Amino acid sequence: MDLTYTREERDFGDRLRDWLGKTLPELGPRPDPMDWPGRRAYDTAWQRRLYDAGYAGLHWPADAGGHGATPTQHLIFLEETERAGAPYVGANFVGLLHAGPTVAAEGTAAQQARWLPPILRGDEVWCQGFSEPGAGSDLASLRTRAVCDGDHYVVNGSKIWTSHAEVADWCELLVRTEPKAPKHRGISWLAMPMDAPGVTVRPLRTLAGSTEFAEMFLDDVRIPVGNRVGEENDGWRVTMVTLSFERGTAFVGEVVACRRTLGELAAAARANGRWDDLALRRELGRLNAEFTALWRLTQWNVTEAERTGGVPGAGGSVFKLRYSHARQELYDAAAEVLGPDSLDLSHDWTLDRLSSLSYTIAAGTSQIQQNIVAERILGLPKGR
Repeated sequence: MDLTYTREERDFGDRLRDWLGKTLPELGPRPDPMDWPGRRAYDTAWQRRLYDAGYAGLHWPADAGGHGATPTQHLIFLEETERAGAPYVGANFVGLLHAGPTVAAEGTAAQQARWLPPILRGDEVWCQGFSEPGAGSDLASLRTRAVCDGDHYVVNGSKIWTSHAEVADWCELLVRTEPKAPKHRGISWLAMPMDAPGVTVRPLRTLAGSTEFAEMFLDDVRIPVGNRVGEENDGWRVTMVTLSFERGTAFVGEVVACRRTLGELAAAARANGRWDDLALRRELGRLNAEFTALWRLTQWNVTEAERTGGVPGAGGSVFKLRYSHARQELYDAAAEVLGPDSLDLSHDWTLDRLSSLSYTIAAGTSQIQQNIVAERILGLPKGR
């Protein structure tokens, strides 16, 4: 992997920095972290600015509405936007990083034409309806049932930890369409409109006080068969495509953010006298090495995904496994730097520390990732 930038890539970075320098001062103040309708409006407005400037879906294939940028250009985009303090995808997370790439990889031409442009413009927000009360890490045990009735599926069941459900227009929904089949072979992937009759959303409050997740109840919800992505009962394979994006590339921008936070921690430690603690300085140095290595792994994963058709491989699990733990260690170090102030919920680092606790669970638990690495990369036999 060649990590040097060509003249064309350097020029791309220069143009992007110039655009960011002119555009970011025009943005209004960010909404309160607990105001999800306000955050949706802010995040979708930023997405529209990216779209109008030609930066939305930068690395998506051109036939999916993107610009076909190289992996290196994509990484430059993520680095520059994060360094400039530009808004993250926020409420657009599921659409831009999960559902959109999945539809681009697995959807029909008609499905791509219907769903991808509104995602890229920021017109429509998606949520993720995968986990259930009895199907978390063992996602294939899901029980939400879809029965075909003419040209519709009639869906009954419930979901939990439904990301951004309270502000979403669409849901990437996993349902069981063949209960007698082996559990991995009776699942289908549907796109469900959130305003469909029979959909009830109840927000869940996180440890940090946010309501970015919800439980969702589905009572005789009718979803057109044409909203199925992939073949009926082939949803597990489609889901693995979705999860490969979630584990392989969806956290890319956050690695850059963690590297920036690490620099801020070092500056804060120097300012408040904590820099004299040699153990803390060693820990910050180790974390710097960790996130530098994770960034190099990110570059490799994105390059590898491009070589294999744009879908990240099992190497994404290596990244996700280490990143989720390194993120927790970063904010443990932040607590050391802040001291008693680490209990102040008005401090961004405190909220980030609470949020980091979920990363060893979200997108597949660390135990699941260890199994994937052992079986699919190291070739070890499946556990009994």
